[in-house]
Amino acid sequence: MLERALKNLKRNLVPVIAFLLVLPLLISLGFWQLDRAQQKRELQAMYDTRMSDTPVSVGERVQAPEELQFYRVAVKGYYDSAYTIFLDNRVHEGQVGYFVVTPLRIAGSQTRVLVNRGWVPLGTDRSTIPEAPTPKELQYVVGVATVPHAKVFRLAPPPALTKKWQPVWQHMNMKRFAEAVSFPVQPVVILLDPESEAGGFVRQWKRLDTGIAVHQGYAFQWFSLAVALCAIFIFFVFGRNRERGASGKNMTS
Repeated sequence: MLERALKNLKRNLVPVIAFLLVLPLLISLGFWQLDRAQQKRELQAMYDTRMSDTPVSVGERVQAPEELQFYRVAVKGYYDSAYTIFLDNRVHEGQVGYFVVTPLRIAGSQTRVLVNRGWVPLGTDRSTIPEAPTPKELQYVVGVATVPHAKVFRLAPPPALTKKWQPVWQHMNMKRFAEAVSFPVQPVVILLDPESEAGGFVRQWKRLDTGIAVHQGYAFQWFSLAVALCAIFIFFVFGRNRERGASGKNMTS
């Protein structure tokens, strides 16, 4: 009896070890995705709350990103068209174009805040930058403050900025912009309100979707794999042992 138990243990040692290693990993991945979903749920709640608040005034003091992110903000100033950025490969209704991002010099200071004024079509070809008329008079800008992703996928590093301003960018990089200019910059980009007349273009901003359902879906997949692993382990270890025991009895009878 003892000999048979030792043989079974030795025979199943590898699958048992694999089971004990993989099962906790699958369960931990499932709970990690649930935790990520909860974080995104809190982020979504913060966005909804801040969007419903009275617009926050932006002044010359450079603030931390989290102080302004997702708030509806209001600021007065003058557009600085010399440092306008055209964000490439932005699609609207199937047509390729650019987002026009222009710094606004906050009234009474040298601090700028970037304003995404909306979408413009590509034009005839990429060798010619489309026209994006910029008002010169004092503007009252209202919109949602966003923080561009610090890490984006690139096939190649961005070109180094030279003394001549390069207006066409693939992604909005706040660090790159701040290092290229001589004035202080707020760490956010304002999505110009669709109803604002402060020098805007096509603005059909999407409501923030933090991806809660995606993380919940991933969690379900990891937990399903854990359940499937348990079923496979029980079938191949215990079921196979029963089959061998039955065959052994038939041979002795």
